[in-house]
Amino acid sequence: MASTTVLITGANRGIGQGLTECFLAEANHTVIAAVRNPEHPTVQKLQELPKDPDSQLIVVKLDASVEEDAKNAVTELQQKHGIDHLDIVIANAGIGYIYPTVADVKISDIKAHMECNVYGVIALYQATRDLLKKSSREPIFLPMGSSAGLLINHLPIPNAAYAPTKTAINWYTIRINDEDEWLNCFTIDPGHVSTDLGDGAAVAVGIGEKAPLSVQDSCEGMMKLFARATKKEFGGKLMVYTGKVSQW
Repeated sequence: MASTTVLITGANRGIGQGLTECFLAEANHTVIAAVRNPEHPTVQKLQELPKDPDSQLIVVKLDASVEEDAKNAVTELQQKHGIDHLDIVIANAGIGYIYPTVADVKISDIKAHMECNVYGVIALYQATRDLLKKSSREPIFLPMGSSAGLLINHLPIPNAAYAPTKTAINWYTIRINDEDEWLNCFTIDPGHVSTDLGDGAAVAVGIGEKAPLSVQDSCEGMMKLFARATKKEFGGKLMVYTGKVSQW
């Protein structure tokens, strides 16, 4: 069986950690955990995750808020670890720490969210594009989506720093998929997942202390999508972890 190489940003927490665990359990997978701080205790926990005997974990530093980090990470993967292609890149790293109205949001907070959630995704795409092109299969570039960024089914809650970043990601997803005929670029709404970010949002909008969906259930749904993802079926679309296609 041919090996599959997967790179996941924000891999040591929440959804990123859940996907890392799922891919490591698959046979013949090289899973690259891109994390902001490789020395953080949560990264050590990644090393302890169960894995298939023929799969391996590589940890690399990548801070989505630092423009050059994606390029530096790719260089390290090539020179230190011999990575010569990527099959799946999941731009999962993101921040969401404040949920103001448009009247109250600070420009500095909008910039901080854009820096990580949008600019970081574009930097990752540009840095990994050549390695994705060397995949022997139809490669996937996946920016993590969110229902917070919907326009047609707009959620009537204050979210003026985080939500617009996900709307921007939707536009870039469509354009990347159109511009690169060889690449399957789509986004997934993972649901309202109980992570640090998801629970913080739940408290902020007054729906409880925890988000309703577990990391495990969300990731299991997403893994089913990765298993059947083709450009013809998924390319340029916003999928939901349940398998449905969402309107933008």
